Amino acid sequence: MSVYQETMSRLQAQGIHSVLVQFCDIHGVAKGKLVPLTNLQEWVEQGSGFAGPSIWGTGLPRFGARSEYYARLQLSSLRPLPFMPGVAHGVADGFAGGQALDTCSRQLLQAALARIQARGWTLWVGIEPEFFLLRQASTGAWQVADAQDQLDKPSYDLKAIQRNHAFLDDMRASLTALGFELQQIDHEDASGQYEINYKFDDALAAADRYMLFKQTAHALAQKHGMVFSAMAKPLAQAPGSGLHFHLSITDADGKAVFADPTGALGLSAAGHQFAAGLLAHADALSALCAPTVNSYKRLAVSYSASGTTWSPVWKAYGDNNRTCLLRAVAGRLEWRLPDASCNVYAAIAATLLAGLDGIDKHMSAPTPCDEDLYERFASGAPMPDRLPRDLHDALAALEHDAPLRAQLGESFCAQFLLLKRQEWDAYQQQVSAWEMARYADAF
Repeated sequence: MSVYQETMSRLQAQGIHSVLVQFCDIHGVAKGKLVPLTNLQEWVEQGSGFAGPSIWGTGLPRFGARSEYYARLQLSSLRPLPFMPGVAHGVADGFAGGQALDTCSRQLLQAALARIQARGWTLWVGIEPEFFLLRQASTGAWQVADAQDQLDKPSYDLKAIQRNHAFLDDMRASLTALGFELQQIDHEDASGQYEINYKFDDALAAADRYMLFKQTAHALAQKHGMVFSAMAKPLAQAPGSGLHFHLSITDADGKAVFADPTGALGLSAAGHQFAAGLLAHADALSALCAPTVNSYKRLAVSYSASGTTWSPVWKAYGDNNRTCLLRAVAGRLEWRLPDASCNVYAAIAATLLAGLDGIDKHMSAPTPCDEDLYERFASGAPMPDRLPRDLHDALAALEHDAPLRAQLGESFCAQFLLLKRQEWDAYQQQVSAWEMARYADAF
C-alpha cells in the first residue's frame, strides 16, 4: 500500500472526505480551496490549481504556462479540522511552471532556514498571538464584542473570561485537537483583547501553526457571533496587539547557541551579535513585521487608557525589559516588533536573516538598557533611535536595505513594496473624521 493509500485510509476512517488545501498570500492571509481526498496524490505531486494573478503578490502573468499557481500539499501537514466536519487541513507551497515560486513566503522561510541548517543549527520560535474580539454594529461601526468589557485596567479580567468562556473553551478544545500544546489563556491590556499562548516549535512548524491558529479563531469567533481581529490597533486609546517572537537556536548537539549564564544578560557572544543584527536592520524589518498603516498606531509613544503600554518604539535591548524593542529573557531573545497583521513566514525569515547578518559580521550590540524607556522619555533625557513612524518610512528603509532584500529575495520584496506602496497611497487619499472635525470650519 502506498503512502497516499495509507493516508487516505486513515483519514477516511475518521470520516474525512475533503482536503482544505491552504496557502498564504503576500499579505499573510490564508487562501485555498476544498478538493476531494481521493485525488490526494495529485494534490501532493502536481498541486491544486489557481489563477495566479488572482492571488495577491504572486507576480504571475495572466496567460501562459506560468499563469497558473499550483499549491502543492505537504502530506505530513494533514489533520482533521474540528470545526469543519469531514475536512482535513493541509499546508501547501506555491509553484508555477513546475518550479518553486520565488514569491511564495513559505518557501522564502524554508530558504532562510537552509542557511542555518547548513551550520547544523535549528531555529526555535515561540509565537505569542494577541487579538481582539469585535462586533460590527448595524451602522457599520466596529466595537468590542463584549459590551461589559470596559474596565479602566482590564488586564487579567476574570469576569470577561467567564462571559466569553464558550468561545475560549471552543478554542481550547479545537487547538488541542489540532495538536497545540496550550500554556495559558488570558485577558490582555485592552478591552476585548485576549492572548492564547502555546508551546514553541521549529520555525517552519511555528509559522504553519500560527496560520492554523488564525483560521481556527476566525471560524470559532464567527460561530459565537463575533469577529476575530488581528488588526494591530483597533482602539485608539488602548494598547495594540503584538505578535512577539521568542527566538532561540540550538546546534547539532542540542546546545543553546544564544545562552551563556556567565555572559551579560545571560547571552553568549553569538546571542549579542544576533541581537545587534536585529537592531541594525530594525527599520527595514519594520516593513515586514509591522506591514500596515495601522501598525504604526501601535508603534507610537501614546497614552493608554489602561495606564499601561508596552509599545516597542526605541531600538534598544535589555534584560527582561519590555520597554525595549528586543528583550533578553532566560537565554533567548524576544523580538517585540511584529504585530498580528504580518505575514508570519516573511517576518520570521527576515528576522532570522537580519540576526545571522549580525553573527556573520560580528556586529556589536549597543549597551544594554537597564531603565524604563517610557520614564526616560517623559524626563526629556536623550533616547535611543526610534523605529520608523509610519509605513511610508518603513518601506523606504526596506528599499534601501539592499543586503537584507538580497538575502530575503528580490522578487518577493519587489511585489511586497509595490503592493504596500499602493496601500500607503490609498490611505493618503482618505479624509478622516478627525480631519473634518479639526479643520472643516477652523480657518
